[in-house]
Amino acid sequence: MTRPLHPPAVTPLDFGAYVRASAGTLVVQPRMGMADPAVMSAGLRAVAAAGVRTVGTITLDSYTRVGDHDSARAALRDPGGAGLNGFPLVVHGPGTTTAVAAAAGGIPVQIRHGSARPQDIFRTLARAGLSASEGGPVSYCLPYGRTPLAESVGNWREATRQLADECAAQGRRAHLETFGGCLLGQLCPPSMLVAMSILEGLFFVQNGVRSISLSYAQQTHPVQDVEALAALKLLAGELLPDDVDWHRVLYTYMGVFPATEAGAGLLMDRSAELAVRGGVERLIVKTVAEGRRLPTVPENIHALRAAAATAAATAARGQGADSLPWAGEVDCSDVLAEARALVHAVLELHEDIGTALLRAFSAGLLDVPFCLHPDNRGLTQGAIAEHGRLVWARTGRLPLAPPTGGAPRSRVSSKELIGMLWHTAEQHDGQAALTTRVP
Repeated sequence: MTRPLHPPAVTPLDFGAYVRASAGTLVVQPRMGMADPAVMSAGLRAVAAAGVRTVGTITLDSYTRVGDHDSARAALRDPGGAGLNGFPLVVHGPGTTTAVAAAAGGIPVQIRHGSARPQDIFRTLARAGLSASEGGPVSYCLPYGRTPLAESVGNWREATRQLADECAAQGRRAHLETFGGCLLGQLCPPSMLVAMSILEGLFFVQNGVRSISLSYAQQTHPVQDVEALAALKLLAGELLPDDVDWHRVLYTYMGVFPATEAGAGLLMDRSAELAVRGGVERLIVKTVAEGRRLPTVPENIHALRAAAATAAATAARGQGADSLPWAGEVDCSDVLAEARALVHAVLELHEDIGTALLRAFSAGLLDVPFCLHPDNRGLTQGAIAEHGRLVWARTGRLPLAPPTGGAPRSRVSSKELIGMLWHTAEQHDGQAALTTRVP
């Protein structure tokens, strides 16, 4: 076992403890990753100096996500690693990664990756003195490729235990964030997102990780999102063991982003407002460049500062007629009942949560709308109702009541699907244009 590279026990660099100590101030976090260690270090240094409560992020490249380290190594031969869309952690190795992460100074650093095969990633980050990552056996399998779900569950079981053990041996506490609340980014009704976030969190806990965060991605209707965040908190309180340190993290909208800077800025402001009103502790931000290209470091810093400013203003503002309600003011009973039914239907299948997840997808008790993975039944569909809320159009074999109105509606057409995919982007571009138009 490698020797500790950081002081033992819970320190300011313990991810969960750092976020918990920020109570009352939203932690804002970028999603950035650069191939060149010097450039990645400079990015982390800029984040740490942004003047807001934040954590650092090292996002990995696509080759590393699929375990193709030879291709990542070859791409590094290009000047600055121009052929890579992130940091090749495994190829750079623990020593370089330790030096890069040190640029973040007094803030913790999380490794973000997107892999159904995270063993090498987790082994390298632990040996680099880091302890925080994210993903999940379902959420980093179904949307991103054709890796069999059983293989992903096995990989994640092994990697999660490995991360917990290696961090503990070095005097640190592993932290994993679920990605289950972000399935496909959009058009998945909130109850499924809440249920998958809880189930992946329980999977992490069962495999040795006692510090977790539960994700949820901003969707199409802000009040419905507040309801979902309230339901996520209540269900986590019911099901997570008392000795587990957990918090919730909101993702700024993960679907098609507004094409205009004004529209993107409006959507980003609303995500920060949602984070505060929904009571979450951490927000993953996006930038105004999301609809066109990878953002620069200055654009990431601007987004962090803008989110922090909006969050502070929202916290200081009282409830008004046009304001988004606080989590304690909404009725989350519908989304909570659906999420609870989904989670308990899975937990009843087997005491091992990984095995239960496999059985649930095989039986269609879990079924992600519009997901084409071979291990997903594909019998469910989501839709955006006239009022803007995400609803079930078809529930397939889910342990839920059928959509209101009796028999399932006809399948969502390709034209309807395209319209729903662009709904949020067009809505915010249009609203931003109206508010900025000169009379």
